[in-house]
Formats: sequence, structure tokens, C-alpha cells
Amino acid sequence: MTGPQDEAAQWWATAVSHIEPGSIELRDRPIQELIGHAGFVDVIWLLLHGTLPSPRQSALLESALVAGVDHGPQAPSIAAARMAATCGIGLNSAMATGVNMLGDHHGGAGQQCVEMLTDIRDLHSAGEPWDEAARRVMADWQSRSTYLPGFGHRFHPVDPRRDPLIGLVEQAVADGVVPGDHLQAALAVEDTLKRRRAGARPVPMNIDGATAVIYAELGFAAPLARGLFVLSRSVGLLAHAWEESGQGRRNKGPIPRSVLPARLAPQQPA
Repeated sequence: MTGPQDEAAQWWATAVSHIEPGSIELRDRPIQELIGHAGFVDVIWLLLHGTLPSPRQSALLESALVAGVDHGPQAPSIAAARMAATCGIGLNSAMATGVNMLGDHHGGAGQQCVEMLTDIRDLHSAGEPWDEAARRVMADWQSRSTYLPGFGHRFHPVDPRRDPLIGLVEQAVADGVVPGDHLQAALAVEDTLKRRRAGARPVPMNIDGATAVIYAELGFAAPLARGLFVLSRSVGLLAHAWEESGQGRRNKGPIPRSVLPARLAPQQPA
């Protein structure tokens, strides 16, 4: 029969870390063995996967994290963090304001793309050719949304982050670092879109799609694609909030004070 102390200990039982007076362990590894020996990306992997990554796995994860750090004030999360920094709150709150903007429509496409690519991979594993598996899954996604997660960009005709990231994945597949199934699924979607839109503006893979390929190839569950993007984008949020806080503006709004919002005509009751 357990007592109150045992019950309390089990209430917060965790395999992520173990803390005692004079001792800190992350996944059973003493922190002093990690400091100076494991990089920050290695520790992210350790906490999420439970083991340390190989150098190639770490480098591939780092490439995805680097690629997503910032996209300027055109990104709602960055703009929100900058505005928040002028309202008299601390950097942590300004960063949290930006992080809380990362929802299904801004920041969530990576998670959705992993789910879509995994569905394609599963159909292919069941015997369907890549192109047919891609068409079926794409049709299902597009029956629910006009947007295909991980493809196309409102700002870039071609996302400049796509080629270097996918090139790294292709090399990792060739070297046996990752299996390559999610990469093949993404390329099948991209090829299907290219053929479907012949002569029209292309809809190539974007940052969400390219990083989704990396996260999935490295064995991260779909929800972690969003969490890892949040970690990455937090760097940009910090930099922008810090820069804005040093510019002396107070209560910065989304448009200059000289610009007034247009007046909408009154809406008739339904």
C-alpha cells in the first residue's frame, strides 16, 4: 500500500528528466556529461527520442530548425511579437504572443503535411504506386480544404529554402541515414501538382513541406513537427522583439498612425 509521498511521486513520474539535490539527469544522462559535449540540437533529439542522434541525424534536424527561424514581419507571428514588445511587457511575453499565433493556418502546415505524407506512404506500402497514392490522398485533403499543406507560398513563387533542404534529405537517403519514404511521397505530390498545373503558376514544396519531410524521415510524430517549428521560430521572435524594444516606439499598431482603416458599409441583419 503506497503512502501520500509515493502517490505524489507517481503523480509527476517522468522519463524525460530526474532531479535530486545535487543531481540533474536528462533521459538518465547526467547533465555534466552533456554540457560541452552535446549540442543544443542533440539535446532536443535526446529529450524527444530518448537517445542521442548520430552526427548526420543531428545535422539534418539542425538544417530544418535553421531554415524556419524567421520570415520577417510579413509573418503574423513576427509582427505580433514586435507589436507586443512595444506594449510594456517583457521579452518572454512578446515571444509568447508570437508563439500563440502559430495555429493551423500559420505554423501548423508542417504537422498537417507529415500526416498527409504518412497517408501516402502507407498507401504505397499497401501496394499502390507513388503517383496513384499521392493522387488519392491529395483528393481527400482537397475535398476538405482549398490548400494543400506544405505546398505553394503566398509570398515566394519558389521557396528558396526548398532546394537546399530537399538536397540534404536526398543525400541522407543515399547514405542510408533516413529511409526516404516521406521524401518520395512529397516528390510525388509535387510532381502531380506540376502536371496538373502545366502552364500555370507552379505550386512547389514550401518550408512547411520540406521540413515536414525532414521531421518525418527522422521519426518525429506529426504533432512534433509543429512543436519543432515553434522552437525554430522562437529564435526569430526573440530577435525581432529585442530589436523592436530598442527602437523606442510605444503601442505600435499594425499600420502607421497616418493610415486609417477603411470604413465598411453597414451589414444588413441576416
